[in-house]
Formats: sequence, C-alpha cells, structure tokens
Amino acid sequence: MRVRTYFIWLVILFLLNIITVQVIVFMDWHFSYWIWIGIEVLVLVCLLFLYHRIMKPFQLLENGMLLLKEQDFSSRLRKVGQKDADSIIQIFNRMMEQLKYERLHVREQDQLFDLIFYSSPMGIVIMDLDERIQSMNPSAERLLGISFDKSKGNRICNLHFELSECLQKLTQGEVRTVRLNDSNIYRCSRLSFLNKGFRHTFYLIELLTEEVMHAEKKAYEKVIRMISHEVNNTVAGITSALDTIDATLENFSETTDIRGVIQVCIERCYSMSHFITNFSDVVKIPEPSFLRVDMNDVIRKNVQFMEVICNKRHIDIQMQLDTEAIWAVIDVGLMQQALINIVKNAAESIGNNGTITIRTNASLSLLEIIDTGKGISKEVESRLFTPFFSTKPNGQGVGLMLVREVLQKHHCIFSLRTDNEGLTIFKIQFKAI
Repeated sequence: MRVRTYFIWLVILFLLNIITVQVIVFMDWHFSYWIWIGIEVLVLVCLLFLYHRIMKPFQLLENGMLLLKEQDFSSRLRKVGQKDADSIIQIFNRMMEQLKYERLHVREQDQLFDLIFYSSPMGIVIMDLDERIQSMNPSAERLLGISFDKSKGNRICNLHFELSECLQKLTQGEVRTVRLNDSNIYRCSRLSFLNKGFRHTFYLIELLTEEVMHAEKKAYEKVIRMISHEVNNTVAGITSALDTIDATLENFSETTDIRGVIQVCIERCYSMSHFITNFSDVVKIPEPSFLRVDMNDVIRKNVQFMEVICNKRHIDIQMQLDTEAIWAVIDVGLMQQALINIVKNAAESIGNNGTITIRTNASLSLLEIIDTGKGISKEVESRLFTPFFSTKPNGQGVGLMLVREVLQKHHCIFSLRTDNEGLTIFKIQFKAI
C-alpha cells in the first residue's frame, strides 16, 4: 500500500474523530465515548504506522546521502517493501552504479593519461587559465632544457630557452617546424583541451632531427654519388686528352700560347675534381673506431696545426684547458678533423687580427671554441648546419656539414651561436662516461 493511501485513511479517521466529538457534545455521551476512544486508538496506530512507513525510507535515504558525501559508490540501499520508497531507492542505486562506473572510467583515463604524459618522447607543456605553466613532462624538460620546478607558474615569455620565441609566436591550432642553431629540428604545436568546462592551452614539442637528417642524407648522398661519378669520369677523360695534346705540341715552339691555355684547362679540371671530392668526403665518413682518451691531450696535439691556420691571419690562439682530464670515448682521427674545421671556420670569420680561445670544462665534459669574428645573425643561426649552406661567396657548405656528421656519430650535444657580447661560441658537450 502506498504512503498516499495511508495518509487518506488517516484523514478519514481524523474527520471521524471530529464527528464523534460533536456527537459526544450533542448526544449520549456514554455511547459515543467508546467510539471516540476506538477512533483515537485507530488514529494513533495509523500515525505510528505512517511514521514507520515514512521515516524508515528517509533514514535509508539519509544513509545514502552519507555514502555520497563519503564518495562510497560501491555500497547500495536495500528495498523496504514500500512501492514509493523502493522506486526512489532503485533510482538511487542506479545513480550510484553510474557514478561508480564514471569514477572508474575517469581513473582509468587518468592513469592512461599519466602513463602517456610521463613516458611520451614528445614534450608536453600544459598551461593554466592565466597562460602560466601548470604541468610539464620529463621529455619537455629535456627538449627545452628547463626544469619544471623552476618554471612552474611562469609565463613562457618570462623564461629563457631556445624554443621560447617560437612557442610565443604560435597561434591556437598552429603547427610549426623549427631548425635551431644546434642543428636540431623541432615540430611545435599549440593546441587546447577542455577541463571542467574551461579551455586550457598545451604545447607539443617533437624532435624531428633524426628523421629529417636521415632523409636529407639519403637525398644528398644519391645526388653526390651521381655527380661525382659523372664529373670524375668526364674530368679524367678531358685531362687525359689534354695531356696527350700538350705532349704532342711540346716539340713545336710556336704552340707555347696554346700549351699555356691547355695547362689552365688541366688545372681547372683538377680543381673541379677536388671540388667534387670535398662533397664525396662527407658521404664517405667512416664509422668511428672509439677509444677512451683525454680531450685535453687531443687538443694539445693539434695546437701546432691550428696555429699554422691562424698565424698567416695574425690570429692568436689562447688555450684555457681544465687541469682535470676530460675523458671521452671518440674516434681521434674524426674528432681532430672536426676540430680543425671548426677552428678554420672561426679563422675565416675573423679574417685578420683576432683571437680564438679553446676552453674546456671537466665537470661538464664541455669544449668551447670562441672567436672574435663578425658574429652570426639570428637568420643565419637556424641554417648553419643545413647541407651545403654557406655564408661565404664561394663556400660549398661542406665544413659544418662534416662537423655535424662527426659530432652526431659521437652522440655529442653541440651548438653554434653569437652571444650578447659579440663572441661566437661553438659548444661541444661529450657523452658522459
């Protein structure tokens, strides 16, 4: 029976109680008295029964509210055998089941997000509503070179790292590929997601260096081999023919001018061959034969050769080598070739009358080659290690390309930039051993 039915019966009994009182007043008191007593007893019984029917479901619902307050979504309310209350309890239990499912689903999503967030090779930086750094995964710390503890709560414009300017310029939904002066290539994205009804900005930073450089290398290796093959075969044939003609004309005195022209042509052929060989050398860099050596010793053994490059330009080489050894696992021949190329580029940047400083730091496994040349502009910085790019009028863009290949084979971290004081610094950080 529904609570509403009990309530109707209670109202009827209450009306009968009023009528009985009226009868007691106007009719036989003794007869009506027992009827009134009976009605009062029935009213009292109905009130107690109604109280039991109403309060018990309310107590259960109160327990349900406590379960909600404690966020205990695994418990359920049992039915009380009353249709109205049981329908409410059924709805409540269904709601608890849904809440349990949603909570479990959210926890699973959070666990999945945390797993992806912390293990992803892509850098992820999440901003709050005020565009301040709210969260950052380990890959972002590594790629950006900043610590989350120190950058948390700061705006990107207030932090100093290589990609800071690029991230600031990104518009919502934009994806941009950036090449920095350390030869690394990054793909940066600015996206957003909804959290509790509010839109949060986040950045994705992906390192594309290996993939792009692999594609670049395959492309220019094929082109260089094809050009080298065709040019060398052609030059060899032309040179052989010119030597034969020169030898034939040697006995004729009136052919001196012609033989002079032939010698110029032969020299130009050799120059062309040497030009192509420079490109071929980049492709033919052998795999390193690693040895554990002190980089200070490698530098000292090459000082004289470096001085030969610099003396004719009146450039002074200053050595600031750490007193402690800088142990590194390298191919000595390849690393010497790379260092000589770096010093040669520094000398050409200076021109005449300058200083090249070679500095090492054992605690950081760091080598720095600093020159007082004309410096590198921001526009040129991002293109320095691009294959065949050169700022020199007759440059081939091979020197830094060879340096890049050698340092990458040694897993070194390197960069080339001009600081605020006008000094151009080539930094090489060796892999810790």
